[in-house]
Amino acid sequence: MNLHVSAATTSTKGDVAQYLRDFMNSRIIGQQQFVDRILLGLFSDGHVLVVGAPGLAKTKAVNALSEVIDCDAKRVQFTPDLLPSDLTGTDVYRAELGEFNFQEGPLFNSLILADEINRAPAKVQSALLEAMAEKQITVGGTTHQLPDLFMVLATQNPIEQEGTYPLPEAQLDRFLLQVNVDFPSAEAERDILKLVRGETFGEIRKPERKIGVDEIFDARRQAMETHVSEALTEYIIQLVQATRKPGAYGEDLSRMIAYGASPRSTIALDRCARVHAWMRGSDFATPADVQAILHDVLRHRIILSFEAEADGETRDGFIDALIDRVPVS
Repeated sequence: MNLHVSAATTSTKGDVAQYLRDFMNSRIIGQQQFVDRILLGLFSDGHVLVVGAPGLAKTKAVNALSEVIDCDAKRVQFTPDLLPSDLTGTDVYRAELGEFNFQEGPLFNSLILADEINRAPAKVQSALLEAMAEKQITVGGTTHQLPDLFMVLATQNPIEQEGTYPLPEAQLDRFLLQVNVDFPSAEAERDILKLVRGETFGEIRKPERKIGVDEIFDARRQAMETHVSEALTEYIIQLVQATRKPGAYGEDLSRMIAYGASPRSTIALDRCARVHAWMRGSDFATPADVQAILHDVLRHRIILSFEAEADGETRDGFIDALIDRVPVS
């Protein structure tokens, strides 16, 4: 009998999410929204792009998640000399057998931390793109399936831009969310010092139990059952349409935007609104759920005009205006 399946089917709404949230918040101090967005990506079956300065616990967050979920995790440092085979793996000739055998690369783990993803050249980025989009990779004409649970958490450093390869729009669109991580408060930093001092002496909280992959899949099914009304669906559609035809909501907005969001944005908003509502224990999503995740879903999918950037406008500012001006259906 599969005990993981049995445990999953008897769990109540949001139990798994709350357990993961509590454990990760005990290990990642002062970054509650970052933790919530990682879990939002996990339960929405999507990938997350994290933008933040070094030292903000991005790597530690992935390590903490891999500790509490019964799956494999791998960190890959992206560099200009990285090759696609360094990610996907390669065919290795075995002289004793007289044949080629495929040696798996780090992409065959369930949780992938792609550190400083924009430091790798286009060929490497395209190899990651296939993995993110199709959950498979192709080597030597042979297609290999990746694990059923597969999530990429990629990071970008907003400070250093020298020697980087900006991600193309096609790849940015593959990320469900872009999360901007800021510095912790002074109070949180005091708690971080206490935590690190305790870890020095072995005072590290261990998970009470590991969440099985089947439980994650069951939680996803529960989340997707969250009700989204026709009115809320129309609100989601109108928000995305407003990024393409902003003139309907003001000439100032029309001057701000060069390219609007793709249909993937509509799908992402629908999925993330359901999961956001489910994570707070609700049976139905509301406009507040859509607005809560709107910035993270849209900020990497819209392109500001040159005029707007010259005037110091931001993507988040444009999204704030959408929330203010697009009426709730």
